[in-house]
Amino acid sequence: MSDAVLALDQGTTGTTALVIARDGEILGRGYTELPQHYPRPGWVEHDGEEIWATTMTSAREALREAGMRSREVVALGLTNQRETTLIWDKATGRPVHRAIVWQSRQTAEICRDLERAGLSELVRERTGLVIDAYFSATKARWILDREPDLQRRAERGELLFGTVDSWLVWRLSGGQVHVTEPTNASRTMLFDIHRRAWDDELLEALHLPREMLPEVAPSSARTFAETSGVDGLVDGLPIAGIAGDQQAALFGQGCWSAGQAKNTYGTGCFLVMNTGERAVTSVDGLLTSLACEASGRPVYCLEGSVFSAGSAVQWLRDELRMLHRAEESETLARSIDDTGGVYLVPAFSGLGSPYWDMDARGAIVGLTRGTGRAELVRAALESIAYQTCDVLQVMRRDAGVPVNELRVDGGASANNFLMQFQADLAQVPVDRPMLVESTALGAAFLAGLTVGFWPDHDAVAAVRHSDRRFTPSMDAERRENLYAGWKRAVSRVLTG
Repeated sequence: MSDAVLALDQGTTGTTALVIARDGEILGRGYTELPQHYPRPGWVEHDGEEIWATTMTSAREALREAGMRSREVVALGLTNQRETTLIWDKATGRPVHRAIVWQSRQTAEICRDLERAGLSELVRERTGLVIDAYFSATKARWILDREPDLQRRAERGELLFGTVDSWLVWRLSGGQVHVTEPTNASRTMLFDIHRRAWDDELLEALHLPREMLPEVAPSSARTFAETSGVDGLVDGLPIAGIAGDQQAALFGQGCWSAGQAKNTYGTGCFLVMNTGERAVTSVDGLLTSLACEASGRPVYCLEGSVFSAGSAVQWLRDELRMLHRAEESETLARSIDDTGGVYLVPAFSGLGSPYWDMDARGAIVGLTRGTGRAELVRAALESIAYQTCDVLQVMRRDAGVPVNELRVDGGASANNFLMQFQADLAQVPVDRPMLVESTALGAAFLAGLTVGFWPDHDAVAAVRHSDRRFTPSMDAERRENLYAGWKRAVSRVLTG
């Protein structure tokens, strides 16, 4: 059996592990669903031990399917749901509270306090972000506020803060290494993306001790840690590449030049454009973050975050029982010519880019007596494309460069109806790769480049192959009328 790279993709709803050969073939795949915890409306939490357990179960399953032992793997690449926040005991390795998930809105009041304190401009200037419950900083503050002694323990250096990458590296290394990298650090609302360092002024504003924070190392080019004492993995396996999921997907899609963009269709939707060594400041509600550092130079990106995308289809399936499987949505959407004027605005946990309205809530607009299951399912799929277009419009303006192609990945990108509707609305070709799990592939590329498994970017580029290209075909009048209807529907749920 030839050598391969093991990629771990720890996502919001589950963990995927892939064993990837040099030519990009998937030799083995493992997937384990991650339980979701909803203590109150708008709150979303994960159990840190369940995150760890699902990751290791998936890794063992992927290796078993590949018929490989972990000692035949040359490196491990890791990618993760960003912003989700854990705090754990340095001595025992046990989390002091459930992880607060990126979707969760339970820190909205802390955000309002920061805004009232006049910190909005400082946050934007230093971190490229907006003050929002989405990001990690207020989640860490919220956890420390749960018990009186936690703040004192943090100040004594007894507790560690991290996003999911840090948590997994800590566990994979046997509790020896506390580290992160720029793409995850830049989403905490604590990291100066220009100096590429933790910001003392922001730490002070949130009363978060620096002692809790991980070291920040490049996404690639050096080994972060080696595995130690992990059941199912050989000791000494290098953890050689790490990136937050969206930047990993950007890298995995081969978007290495300024102006290239990709959109990931998962629980949420994340449209990211590479802006090169230029940190573009958005005036229209986009975020500026760091992309993967694999060359020793900083690379920036503009991002628009849609909170509810695939989760809208999951809602129809799980709560309303309109679908047995998410895949049925395409057939239902194609069974009718249009929604009959129905729009679904899936603001289940507020609206992200470019609106940033934490208090917005979902709505179905345009219902008539003739509205049925097919109309609602089609409206849910169309809402994903509409929200993406909201982001794409402002991204073009802010970056000042055209987007000539949109590369796509994620589970919902397999839906041909959605991809064609997206191309029609966005007025650009939509390119879907053979392997839509670009996030895991990006993590594998970063790790493989570090250890020389792939010698250079040209070798990596040869691995990506296009599956299908969707070209715009909708007439301009219909497109403009549909999009105007969407804008009217969104205006109904905005609270600002």
